[in-house]
Amino acid sequence: MTEAEKGTTPRERYRAQVRAEIKQRAWEQIATAGASALSLNAIAKQMGMSGPALYRYFGGRDELITELVRDAYRSLADTIGGAAADGGADVAVLAHALREWALTDPQRYFLVYGTPIPGYHAPDDITAIASEVMATLLDACAKLPGDGPGTSFDAHLAGHRDWAADHPAPPAVLHRALTFWTRLHGVLSLELAGHFTGMGFDPARLYEAELDALTEGSSSDGTA
Repeated sequence: MTEAEKGTTPRERYRAQVRAEIKQRAWEQIATAGASALSLNAIAKQMGMSGPALYRYFGGRDELITELVRDAYRSLADTIGGAAADGGADVAVLAHALREWALTDPQRYFLVYGTPIPGYHAPDDITAIASEVMATLLDACAKLPGDGPGTSFDAHLAGHRDWAADHPAPPAVLHRALTFWTRLHGVLSLELAGHFTGMGFDPARLYEAELDALTEGSSSDGTA
């Protein structure tokens, strides 16, 4: 029995096991047909349950998706946070941790960074977990040298920084973090979707080249 299971009743442990199996079946469905095609009734059939019986564990499709998204973001936040603790919040360390996390489970990556699921809206607590990841990146970007002139987008970010929550980073650091985030995710998304297949180069080398360019750019002009 794990530490988490101590103090729980057999019924509670059984419920946790069933919920875990439902989530595993859901991931299998997502890998086959995508999150928008997720069907609780199909999962119930696979598990030898009736639809109403499965709904005792998850109240609906959106509740199940929320659980999967929450697990995915929590896993990424813990991965990035752990990398920052081990590597001193170095952007290269974070970038490598992000890529390893994405390659380990591409469907998990696409659930949170792929095409939005029609009709689904994530609750606020998931946004808070996602903010942990960005806060770690902002901390790392704040440590990069950069004393170049500000840009017009820096000025724009001075008044449009809700996405950074209450992080005290100045506009130039906000810009740098956004640039890292968008460019590295761009390479990752294309790689995981198979768009580099057959092009004859190593996507890992492209990712490293982008990271090098971003780091060098930050060192020279402060804006990435």
